This record gives sequence, C-alpha cells and structure tokens, in this order.
Amino acid sequence: MTDPAPSFSEEHLADRLFQALVHTLELFGVYLGKRLGLYTTLHAHGPLTPGGLAAAAGIAERYAREWLEQQAVAGLLAVDDAGKPAAERRYSLPTQHVGVLVDPDHAAHLAPFAEMAAGIGGALEHVVGAYRSGGGVPYEAYGAAFVSGQGGINRPAFQQDLTGAWLPAIPDLHHRLAADPPALVADVGCGVGWSTLALARAYPRARVVGYDADATSIAEARARAAAAGLTVRFEQKAAEAVEGPLDLILVLEALHDMARPTRALAALRAALAPGGTVLVADERVSERFVAPGDTVERMMYGWSVVHCLPVAMAEQPSEAIGTAIRPEVVQRCAREAGFARCEVLAIDNPLFRFYRLRA
Repeated sequence: MTDPAPSFSEEHLADRLFQALVHTLELFGVYLGKRLGLYTTLHAHGPLTPGGLAAAAGIAERYAREWLEQQAVAGLLAVDDAGKPAAERRYSLPTQHVGVLVDPDHAAHLAPFAEMAAGIGGALEHVVGAYRSGGGVPYEAYGAAFVSGQGGINRPAFQQDLTGAWLPAIPDLHHRLAADPPALVADVGCGVGWSTLALARAYPRARVVGYDADATSIAEARARAAAAGLTVRFEQKAAEAVEGPLDLILVLEALHDMARPTRALAALRAALAPGGTVLVADERVSERFVAPGDTVERMMYGWSVVHCLPVAMAEQPSEAIGTAIRPEVVQRCAREAGFARCEVLAIDNPLFRFYRLRA
C-alpha cells in the first residue's frame, strides 16, 4: 500500500511552518502594542523616539526601543531614518494602518486577533490535558485577553452590520423591531454586549435583554451599557434558562460553542411568542468537508482545535460540534429541537451564514 500524495512538498511545508512562526511572533508584538497602548500613543503623539514613546506610554525605554524596531522590521510602523543612532530614530504609525491597529469600529480592525491568540496560548496546556482525557476546557481558562479579543473582533460587525445591513435584509423583522407594541428581544450568547447595545440604539421601541453564561463578559457588558447611558438588561444565564414570550431571539456566533445546541434551541423555541423567530448567525464554512481547505476553512478549524471544541466539551454530555458548523448541522439541530422551518438567508457576508428558525 502506498502513501497518498502529500498536499505540499517538504520544502513548501517547512517554509509554511517557518512563516507561521514569524506571523505568530508578530501577533504577540501586536498584543503588546494593543495591551500597553503603544499604537494609540503613537497615533496621538507620533512620530516618537524610543524615549518619547517610553515617557508617553509609561514603559521602560529599552523595551520601547526593541518593540519599535521589531514593529518597523515587520512593516507595521514607519521609521524616519534607519541609519540614525537607535535612540534618535523616530517612529510613526502609517495612516493606512490606523483602522487595523487602533480604530475599534473600523471594518478592518483585526488587532483583537492578537488578544485571542494570547488567550489561547495561556490555555494550551489545559487543551493538551483535554485531548488526553476526552474532557474539555472551560471558557474562563482562556482568560481576560480572549474575552477582550473576541468582543473586539466582532465589534465592528455587531455595531454596524447587524442593524445596518443584516436585520434590514429581513424586512418583516426589521419593521417589527421598530413598531408598537414593543418587540421583546433576547440576544443569547451576547458576550461583552456590542450586539445587544446596537439593537437597543437602532430599535429604541424594542425591549432587549442580553444573556451570556460568562460572568466576566456580562460584567463588562453592564459597565458598557452604563457608560453609554443605555438601560439595557444583561443577565448571566445559559440559553436553556432564557424565558419568554419573545418575538426575536438572536444567537450570533455562539451556537457552535454550546455543549448542547439542540437542547438550547429547543428551550429557545419554547420561549418564542407565536410567530416569533430565532435568528442564528454562525460560521460560513464550506457546505461539505474539503481538504485542503481555503483560508477561511483553515482559520475556522484552527480556532476549533484549540478553543471552540474544547469549550463545547467542558460540559458533558456534549454534542461537540466544533467551529466548522455546516448548514446540514444547523438544520438537523433545528429540526430535532422542534422547529418547522430552518431557512438559510441570502445575506452576503464572507464569514457568517444566517439562518432563520420558525416554529
């Protein structure tokens, strides 16, 4: 019996892993820049020397110099004259990098990926143990960095696209949310609350409640609502504990992380008012398993092996779906939960697929 043909040559695979190492280390550099406020300092006060950054950001000058040099070598920062003595070089954040690294509401703001990577790095030994035991890793084990990163990476879409594009693409829901009597809405798996607050702002007549099982996320969401002056209620509850009757229940990028999504959907169906809808947004992976996969598929499986599957398996018994949640899986869960209809919506998005569930 012969081995199947490899997908890559030895040289190509070795180079790919080397590049992955470089990119991972650069992500950690981005984490430092975000965590220590170095990008925002440069954006506000740059160009700066290492001493200037150290003084403005409150860090040690030797570390400031090394980070600035690394960021310039990586092409994330610009340096005025590489030939100057190290202490005299002035560094700046290019205008075209501000959205990616500084502006949290920009569609291209991907710096929170660095926080998620840092959170996963801190939990990897727990993941190793889960692989050996067959158990899981609780969400809390990934730490505050992951919570911040997950909230930050979804923030632009949840604050802008949810109410500016996704819901308006479903006219009857869009009109119901804006009408009287007030629609009762639950945002299940709301995380740090960006989607819930966006709903409250866009549809002031609706009564919106955010639910999440993670205490840290709920505390952050409540603080954010108070700072924004919005009287939005957030409750630490799992999907199975949500109470109705509700006109709309949103489950945004959360179904695949649930240990028992079918049971959760059954509970949400029971909480619906007559004519109500459960709107699910989850990963737009391929409709069937394909290997090798494209970049999106690779990313989704990357999250799955180190985070989403271990988190789903932290509670037993678990359906253990993982990040690669395909349409047939959502439709099966909906059908077994008692929904009569599970419609895949024609909403164009490169990362999310949308489902409307009706009883």
